[in-house]
Amino acid sequence: MGERHVVVVGYASAELLDIACVTTGLAMANGLGRPSPPYRVSVAGPGGAPIVCGSGLVLQAQHSLERLVGPLDTLVVSGGLGFEEAAEDARLVGHVRRLARESRRVASVCTGAGILAAAGLLDGLRATTHWRYAAQLAARHPRITVDPAPIFIREGNVYTAAGVTSALDLTLAFIEEDHGAELARQVSRDLVTYLQRPGNQAQMSVFTAAPAPDNDLVRSITEHILAHPDHDLGTAALAARAGVTPRHLTRLFTEHTGQAPGRYVRQARTEAAAQLLTTTDLPVARIATRCGFGTTESLRLAFTSRYGISPSHYRATQTRG
Repeated sequence: MGERHVVVVGYASAELLDIACVTTGLAMANGLGRPSPPYRVSVAGPGGAPIVCGSGLVLQAQHSLERLVGPLDTLVVSGGLGFEEAAEDARLVGHVRRLARESRRVASVCTGAGILAAAGLLDGLRATTHWRYAAQLAARHPRITVDPAPIFIREGNVYTAAGVTSALDLTLAFIEEDHGAELARQVSRDLVTYLQRPGNQAQMSVFTAAPAPDNDLVRSITEHILAHPDHDLGTAALAARAGVTPRHLTRLFTEHTGQAPGRYVRQARTEAAAQLLTTTDLPVARIATRCGFGTTESLRLAFTSRYGISPSHYRATQTRG
């Protein structure tokens, strides 16, 4: 193979960021690592006409979707506000189906999963999409097992990614798969991405904090929890600090945070551990102690339950060289 031809499919009101994350990421891999074979990246759209993206910006396609022929290395279908009309366009869907048969790897970003679904390419598979549209995809395509949680999912040679910037996570995964982890890390550094997230990480970033509760008492207790994860944060101790009964505190927490105090504490401690894993060289045992976990095993169980991977695996995939 002289090059890996990667084609991103756009259409009216496609999301420009879905497209650019893929094209820029792969182009940067070419410039940084000169991989062999290199990537040849292009955009295809209906009739080869300019694509008016959802933002109003216009992107010139290099290929007419109808005239494009394989073999291709990777076919990526973007998402965007126009995905429903695109999924109802029999010609567009038919050409995506045809090109998928001529591609080594097929992927969608965000609501582009709806177009792969319309082409029958996700039947019998587990797939993801933007969390806001997951229920819609599942209702329209009952033969697909829709999982709204992960950043991206791989099923054989078919990949589906979550919303918008998950296209970058997917692209970095492609680079690592094709050319190794070091080149993926180099691209990640030059793109100034905060994390190279594993595919099974939840779509809601581990560093995205929930808004502070409206209730003054609950807010003061959550601030205490976040500032002192290694303290006694049992419900009885927190209730005593707040000057209320454990039962009343539980009712207030459930009303204003959507979860009981114990669950909130476990989540806060796990997220604090995630930050220490990526920002310090502290041993995992020390992180467990600083974050209020009695043992390394307790941290591992909590971390795996929330993020789907162990603390050591998380650190290995997130640490920048």
